[in-house]
Amino acid sequence: MTSRERILTVLKGGIPDRVPVVPFIQEEYLAWVYPGRELLDRVDTVIELADELKFDLITKHNRYMIPPFLRYDHPDWRVRRATVREGDMWVTRVEITTPERTLTQASAVPDAGAATQGLMPATFKHLLESPEDIATFVRWLPALDAQAADEMRGTAAGWRARVGDRGINAPWGWAGVFNFAADLWGIENLMMAPYLDEPLYRLLMDALTERMIAYNRPLVEGGADAIGLQGHIANARSVSPDYFMEFVFPYEKRLIDALHAQGAFTVYHNCGCARAFYGCYRELGMTIWETVSEPPQGDNDLAEAKAAMGDRVCLLGNLDQLRFLKTATPAEVEARAREIVRTGKPGGRYLFAASDFLEKGTPLENVKAMLRAAAEEGCY
Repeated sequence: MTSRERILTVLKGGIPDRVPVVPFIQEEYLAWVYPGRELLDRVDTVIELADELKFDLITKHNRYMIPPFLRYDHPDWRVRRATVREGDMWVTRVEITTPERTLTQASAVPDAGAATQGLMPATFKHLLESPEDIATFVRWLPALDAQAADEMRGTAAGWRARVGDRGINAPWGWAGVFNFAADLWGIENLMMAPYLDEPLYRLLMDALTERMIAYNRPLVEGGADAIGLQGHIANARSVSPDYFMEFVFPYEKRLIDALHAQGAFTVYHNCGCARAFYGCYRELGMTIWETVSEPPQGDNDLAEAKAAMGDRVCLLGNLDQLRFLKTATPAEVEARAREIVRTGKPGGRYLFAASDFLEKGTPLENVKAMLRAAAEEGCY
């Protein structure tokens, strides 16, 4: 099987020739492997690395994580966006002017050189701070325009052509609905909103869900095999299963179902605690849940997750890349990778990876040992 055939077989519920080995690679590790490069790309540079180290590809470009309404003007929606260096941080400020009021947002990331583009910004001034802000935002929020949609289709088609049979493309959308709303309104505000003003909460969540469904469609039409959705804010440490099912599930489910109806798979990312959510995730029905993180990053157990939802949801991940992969010997890495694959592979619907993206400082010998052992042990 080609890598593409192998991955797609797993996502469709079949049994491939072996478990796909799909490490999550982004700019931090690429900058470590290729020091001195000014340009790093989550498709092109990752293809180069995959060809060198011989692993299956799920590329996860972040080009479209920032929606057009935060980047440029639309009718009755004027955007002023500027990024400046302040100390050792890059600070981005956005000002959106509507016929009713002006909305402002500010976020920052540390300067990490070429790896900066891969960092998630921290928002310290949220776009929405009052019920009036939310009402204005929902009323004037622009739809995706035809020019932006065409550009997205073309970019996705280019990714598809370049990856070829090496694997699949799973670019990030904005995020999951709850994650994106948290960035706009603030985590604390969003979590309390269902109790303080449920109609306002549902107004915002409904609007974001519909825009996300429309926004991801051109990526799928252009050739994206899957869409990445971030769901780690409403994790099992921050909210209860009851809260998740009543206030988070309806919107994530609507988005996931729409993407599946458009012909795409979905990758739902919660890299932390989820053990109490196994039943919720089974009903949510994403194609892939990543990353089945064990303690101390998460609270998950791969065997339990496999038993609870492995007949419906593909599981991806499980090897600790924060501590173990950086400090263990190659022999220890090989043994652990084999153990994880033996747990995950029965019955299919499992893809091997670490519990998140590979980090700088990870010894190359350990990465090679992980990839080699997982591929060998994964044969059916």
